[in-house]
Amino acid sequence: MSARPGTSGTSASGTTGSARPAGPPASAAPLPARPAEIPPRAPQRRPATPARRGPADPVKSLMHHHRDLCERAVSPLEIAAGLEAHGLTDRTAARYRHRDVFALAEELYARTPARPAGSAGSAVAVPPPPGPDTEARAGWTLLALLPGAACLATAGLLLVTEGALSGGARATVIVTGALLACLALRFCLGRGPLRAPEGAGRAGMYACWLLSFAVYGEELIAQVVSGGPDGPWEAAPAPLLGLTAAVAPAAWCAHFFTVQAHRKLTGSRALEEFGAGVRPLLLAAVVLFLCALLPLLFLADLGLGGTGTPVSAAALGVLFFLARLLAAHGLPEPGTVALAAACAVEAAAPALVLAGRLPGLEPLARPVHALVAAGGPGSVPALACGAAALGLLLHASAALSRASAHTHPHTGA
Repeated sequence: MSARPGTSGTSASGTTGSARPAGPPASAAPLPARPAEIPPRAPQRRPATPARRGPADPVKSLMHHHRDLCERAVSPLEIAAGLEAHGLTDRTAARYRHRDVFALAEELYARTPARPAGSAGSAVAVPPPPGPDTEARAGWTLLALLPGAACLATAGLLLVTEGALSGGARATVIVTGALLACLALRFCLGRGPLRAPEGAGRAGMYACWLLSFAVYGEELIAQVVSGGPDGPWEAAPAPLLGLTAAVAPAAWCAHFFTVQAHRKLTGSRALEEFGAGVRPLLLAAVVLFLCALLPLLFLADLGLGGTGTPVSAAALGVLFFLARLLAAHGLPEPGTVALAAACAVEAAAPALVLAGRLPGLEPLARPVHALVAAGGPGSVPALACGAAALGLLLHASAALSRASAHTHPHTGA
């Protein structure tokens, strides 16, 4: 049988529509909108502004972290030194998109809104006028000459009045001269390039021990090694006279180092460059002081009837100079430790010899006997002070090559 055309067409049309959809007839109802499948066109975000996981301005975060440092600084050099003291290096500055710490400090200084009144915007502090600076140098130079002058006057008075004064009178002269020298030394260390900002802690106690051992130590070692002590120790005042006379050269060598280090700091553009320039300056200052110390010790020893071989006193002088130089730059602890180590070695030498006299402890005294046999009684303080001075020099070459050790100007420098 044949189907009707209308029925057949409707059936075919329904079958075909279920298989593949065709466009709706004109009379059919409109299809609903599909917002989930075809959303309306909206302005797209730019791919150049992704979501940030860290601060957009790392320098700003660093400035907030060191806010007090940036607000108190009167020049970018102080900020650079403070950043270095907090462990920031040139390699770390690269993370803040700067080539070195100095460039980073300059930006922090420029972007800090608050600054103390009267501060200058330049990177280099204004040098003091030549007139007052000259007067300050003359003042601390005169003070540095007073300890040596007091000791020289005491020694001259004892030589002139030898045989004319009794033992009590001579002791009075010695005590008076020692007190005057100590007062002059105190005034000297309170002003000028050798002035320490907060004192030197227990270094004064160790210095008194070392000076006393320089006067009486060699005689004590000689008597102990020979089986004594057998009586009062004979004093050797020549090291004390030479060391007090060397206070003035020490002040000028410290002044030379401080001034030249500040010039290196203002002219450097990287911490490594500054450190490489300061280390030769430190060595030059030590050599200059040693060149001035040796003739003074030699002349003092010859003038008081000695042999003129001040090896141990020279080592002690270099140790004192390095310890005070570090203390003047705000680092008193290393010098105190070095002085204490030298005191311990000097005290251990006679103690080991005395302990070696006990049964079974003879090996304790052998190193001291060998050292004295090779270099004399003076080899003990020479070894103690020389080793401490060498270790302190190595430490100072690293500590004083940092910019943070040269931020605050020193009196007379």
